[in-house]
Amino acid sequence: GTRRMTNSVHTNVAAAIALQNLTHTNTRLGEVQNRISTGLKVQGAKDNAAIWAIAQGQRADVGALGAVKQSLDRATAVADVALSAGESISDLLNQLKEKVVAAKDTSLGTQSRQLLDSDFRALLRAISSAVENAEFDGGNILNGSVTPGIQFLANADATSFVTLGAKNLTLGGTIISLSLTDSLMTATGATTALTRLDNSITALNSSLGELGSQAKQIEAHKTFVSKLVDTLEAGIGNLVDADLAKESARLQALQVQQQLGAQSLSIANQAPQIILSLFQ
Repeated sequence: GTRRMTNSVHTNVAAAIALQNLTHTNTRLGEVQNRISTGLKVQGAKDNAAIWAIAQGQRADVGALGAVKQSLDRATAVADVALSAGESISDLLNQLKEKVVAAKDTSLGTQSRQLLDSDFRALLRAISSAVENAEFDGGNILNGSVTPGIQFLANADATSFVTLGAKNLTLGGTIISLSLTDSLMTATGATTALTRLDNSITALNSSLGELGSQAKQIEAHKTFVSKLVDTLEAGIGNLVDADLAKESARLQALQVQQQLGAQSLSIANQAPQIILSLFQ
């Protein structure tokens, strides 16, 4: 059978029910407005503990990958400085070739030899200067100060690294075997210097090739890290971002429910007035 409502001045059941419904609608409306104003469906652990925890973990990874990217940017800068210095040194070795070959001429007079020898030394000092100045943020991979190279971060857990191998380009070393003890003052000295020079040119070009491929690998890894950050950020967005089109539709529906709820409460509140008319 149908439930009979008792006319009472003490208890207004209909008003209580209408008030509960209106309060529920207002709560939901507050949630929707919150999601619209922040753009997030999960703002904190209270909204959805599991999803919030996953999102926070991924946010931590994004932060760590930011540090990896900075480290790789530094690696690129160190490599670029080293490569440009290496290319300058390669040009200087090519200029040396002209002086050394000229000094092999046995018919040269003393003054001519002295001029060639002083040019030879000036070019060698320019090589030393280029090596010492090939530094970025305290990192120099050409002057023999670091062996076997510099390590840079490669992942968010800091468990893997990319290494930029050092190439020692100091004079009289394994790559540039020419040194200031070499002299063009005799044809024999010039012959010895030429052998060392040819070996130096070959060794330098090979070293620069290796450096270039390492720099390329670092660039590729940096691109991968950037893409990984974008993917993680998209993943976090999928977990916690609100769908604003859906929220807008919900907002309109709840606003209508709110108005209807307020009207039904108003109707329920007027019901006890009927009792007064019974006693007129």
